[in-house]
Amino acid sequence: MIVGLAVVVGVVLGLVLQPTVPVDLQPYLPIAVVAALDALFGGVRAWLERIFDEKVFVVSLIGNVLVAALVVFVGDKLGVGGELSTGVVVVLGIRIFSNAAAIRRHLFGA
Repeated sequence: MIVGLAVVVGVVLGLVLQPTVPVDLQPYLPIAVVAALDALFGGVRAWLERIFDEKVFVVSLIGNVLVAALVVFVGDKLGVGGELSTGVVVVLGIRIFSNAAAIRRHLFGA
């Protein structure tokens, strides 16, 4: 419940304050958002399966964002940042849809 409330508060603050992202960090923002969504959907799934652990969620959230940003950073340095960004989004997208399907099965039995 606290996590859901924190997400809502964060979204509202973002809409009200409209923060700007430095130009150097802009390529990493979409990747960080997708990585955070992956952790969020995984946390919801774990909560529904009654195996949620706050420490695992926080480590997963921070770890996903850092690893995804690191992969994109290395890709930028190698000159293939766009391709690695696409790869990260595809992999995390598959995980998000997998978790969403598990959540749907749990809630609706379908």
